[in-house]
Parts: sequence; structure tokens; C-alpha cells
Amino acid sequence: MLSFGIVDDDAVSRRMLQKIIEKGGLGEVVGTAGSGSEGEKVLLETTPDVVVIDLLMPDQDGIETIIRLKEQGYQGKYVMISQIENKEMIGKAYQAGVEFYIQKPINKIEVEAVLSKVNEQWNISRSLQEIKESLTKLSLLHTGPESTRKKRTVREIMQPILMDMGIVGDTGSRDLMDIMEHLARHHKAEGIPPLKELYETVSRCHKVKEADVEKEGKAVEQRIRRTVMAALTHIASIGLTDYSNPKFEHYAPLYFEFQDVRMKMKEIDENSKPEKGKVNIKKFLQVLYLEVTDKMRGEN
Repeated sequence: MLSFGIVDDDAVSRRMLQKIIEKGGLGEVVGTAGSGSEGEKVLLETTPDVVVIDLLMPDQDGIETIIRLKEQGYQGKYVMISQIENKEMIGKAYQAGVEFYIQKPINKIEVEAVLSKVNEQWNISRSLQEIKESLTKLSLLHTGPESTRKKRTVREIMQPILMDMGIVGDTGSRDLMDIMEHLARHHKAEGIPPLKELYETVSRCHKVKEADVEKEGKAVEQRIRRTVMAALTHIASIGLTDYSNPKFEHYAPLYFEFQDVRMKMKEIDENSKPEKGKVNIKKFLQVLYLEVTDKMRGEN
């Protein structure tokens, strides 16, 4: 059974939430507080699995409290509750680490539904951790001198990443694979070379004439830009449906700029005409390279 902490400057809200949690069999409330600073102290002492926290509080708001708790090593999950409807504030809350957002006034059915989902995710995470530990133990049995495990190629490592981002069939994905293979073979630094150099390197892989390398390099650039934009759109669509989706949580902050993800989500949500979006190609390639090389090292 999950343990809960409640931080809200409204005593009535605290009592209602505690009643919903405990009467509904969702878990046990191990600590409550009427302010952010008090909540910080109570939560560090009781270390609940989940914190239900108000956004606006007079002394220290919910976002600041979450940031301070994380800095002090607290690793619980957060559910924010507030009357605020400002999308920018809600975006900041998610950026700070909030799993779900519940709108006030408190609705028993909504609270039960959200906290049941938190409970379900917690159980899944625990099961996955147990599976991961079991697999680690098994792999240790097969990593001796006798090990015949076949190391995956760059393309095999990239395949599930591109699938997660919904771009596995894009023509630009082949260019991405060519770039990563080149970097894996010839580049040892953590940073990557200038983009123009990478595009022209891929052009030479296509065996074009030297006189046409620059022209083909520009074509590679355009294909990659379209593919990365498609990945951004796919990830933003996932986040719009479920902000706590593991794919969104992993790829959105890692591969893209937060403001670009937020703008794309707004564009999809409002069904507005797609604008000429911008995307940080350098960051995307840098992170992809680091993720691929990290996985390759893990298999050595």
C-alpha cells in the first residue's frame, strides 16, 4: 500500500484528500502540512511514496517546495492540485517533476482516478525494477570469458530509438544512421563535429561526385530536419495524450528544447495550421550520439 503526504494551506482540502485516500483504500496518509516550508520538513521526516501538493501557498509555493525536496534527495512522486488554469504555470509544474495535475475544486471521482493511476504506475515500476534486477543477475552469469553474446550494431541500437520517436521509416532516418555509424567508427570525443561536415560526410557515403558533395549535403540537411520535426510532432502528440508517458518523459526533455515541445503541443491541441517550426538539430544529434555510444559501451 502506498504512503501519501498532503501539503495544502486549506485545512478543508487536506481533510477531504485524506478521507478520499484512506476511505477509498488508495493508501495511508503519513503526513500533512499547511504550508510549503512546513511540508518540506514533514515530507523529509515521513518520506511518503506520493505527495499531493497545492500549487499556490503563501510562504513557499508547490513548485519551489518540490525543487527544494529534490535537492535534498527526496525521490517520491508528486501530484499537484490547484485552481490555477494557466498553461505556463502548469507547464512549469510538470517541468519540476509533477506526475499529474488535479484541478480544484476537489472532485472525489477525479482524485480517485488519478491516484489509482499513480498506484498502478508505482506497481508497474516496482515490477520492472524487479525484472531488471533479475536480468542483471542473469547477465552476470553470462559475461565471463566464455560469453558468446553478439554485440549489437549501431543500426540495431538505433532501431528501437527511432521506433519510439515514430520516424523509423523516414528517409532522414537512414541519414541519421549513416552519421551515427561514421561517428562510432571515427569519432572519439563526446562533442560532435560541425553539422555541415557531417552532412557532407554522409553525402560521400552515397558515393556522389566530389563536385556534388555540397549540394547533396544540403539535401541531407533538409531530410534530417524534416525527420527531426516529425519526431518532435510524434513526441508532442504522446505528451498531449499522457504527460507521464515514459516515451514522452524520456525523449521530450532529452532530445528537444522544452519551449519547442510546448509550442508543438499547443499547435496540435488547438488544431492550428503548422508553422515553420524550429528544432535544435545539433542537440538532437549530440544526444542521439551519446545515447548510442552509451549503449555500445554497456555491451562491451
